[in-house]
Amino acid sequence: MLNRLQHSQTIGQQTVLVSELTNGILDPSAPMLGPVADGGTIIANTAPGCWGPMITPEIRGGHEVTRPVAVAGAEVGDAIAIRIRSVVVTSSATASGNDKMMAGRFNGDPYCAAVCPGCGTEWPKTRVEGIGETAIRCEKCGADATPFTFANGYTIAFDDERTIGLTVGKATAEAFAQDADRLMALPDASIQHPILTFAPADMVGVATRMRPFLGQLGTTPSRAMPDSHNAGDFGAFLVGAPHAYALTAEELAAHKTDGHLDVNAVREGAVLICPVKVAGGGIYLGDMHALQGDGEIAGHTCDVAGTASLEVHVIKGLAIDGPILFPVAEDVPYLARPLDAAEQARAQALARRHGVADIEVGAPVSFIGTGANLNEATHNGLQRAADFLGLSLPEVMNRATMAGAIEIGRHPGVVRVTFRAPLALLDAKGLGVFARGLYGLG
Repeated sequence: MLNRLQHSQTIGQQTVLVSELTNGILDPSAPMLGPVADGGTIIANTAPGCWGPMITPEIRGGHEVTRPVAVAGAEVGDAIAIRIRSVVVTSSATASGNDKMMAGRFNGDPYCAAVCPGCGTEWPKTRVEGIGETAIRCEKCGADATPFTFANGYTIAFDDERTIGLTVGKATAEAFAQDADRLMALPDASIQHPILTFAPADMVGVATRMRPFLGQLGTTPSRAMPDSHNAGDFGAFLVGAPHAYALTAEELAAHKTDGHLDVNAVREGAVLICPVKVAGGGIYLGDMHALQGDGEIAGHTCDVAGTASLEVHVIKGLAIDGPILFPVAEDVPYLARPLDAAEQARAQALARRHGVADIEVGAPVSFIGTGANLNEATHNGLQRAADFLGLSLPEVMNRATMAGAIEIGRHPGVVRVTFRAPLALLDAKGLGVFARGLYGLG
């Protein structure tokens, strides 16, 4: 008889708690946590993405995401459905804004190839001296070494209920900078410098709603790459790059899993279907955002620490190239929403009048598309939908126009192609259960 340890190694642990972080590189050869059982739960404490790692040259990928977790039974060519059970912000303040790249402090790409301008050390260890944009200093030579500063920035505080944020003035921002680690609730494993250190205050007194989501959620790519570049737009910067993580266009297309989404509908209650390109899948998450308008037009939003709970399910033989999203009903575009009872009755009346025997039963679904620009990303999402459903590209374009929408996840190159797809086709792929549960379909 198997003991409990042998049993968990065979079918996976029911719950995997994750407190370990990567140094910004998603490497399929690195050991994974788990495995978590098929149907099990991953609970993680995530570090802020973007700005903190961006001003910490030692971090090689632009973010600090969680160490990937293997899912028992997941094999290359399968997919993993991730039910996002909870997303909770633990930071009580953060800072953000438009970035300004600092010339001479990186090798081709400031997100993943930092260089000290004083001593030339690649990915130098740094320390914080004081506050402000010159506070990040190389431990070896003492030079100001941050690859980024703000073009226009703000410091934002959150209420205790984490429902509202308010940008604060310079004096408060500087006070926050003195207590930055605690206010940002940085996980114990994090090595990033907190962005509150910079104390930006170019916008004061702007209030906004909070609606947290995961900017990074997905599976491990089949080639080592910077975490922030695991998508078609940021990934394009790796093509022909002068640093160690350079890829060809063909390698990028084959190996990425588009886990760096920045799609604000990847939030509590949604279901994300992800491709499996390495054994075990390797679920990772991070880059939690307190809020974000469609497109993340400033290039960055309010990066926060937080906790997330995910329920994972292996879908055998569902070979997909990129993520498929079933958003919560509130996030479904107007034309893609299922018809209500009154609308169904009107449609039935039209069918009788015009001799249409059956009205198609459809369900909302979003196909994520990525590319070097929005045109490429849109085509990618449309083509993924057509390939998955076995429909022609022109038909998918028509469906997205008359019963859906194209929405920008991240500018310059992540989109959501959402439309009502035939429920019978989703059932045939094993995904109808998610649509039925989320949208109350029969």
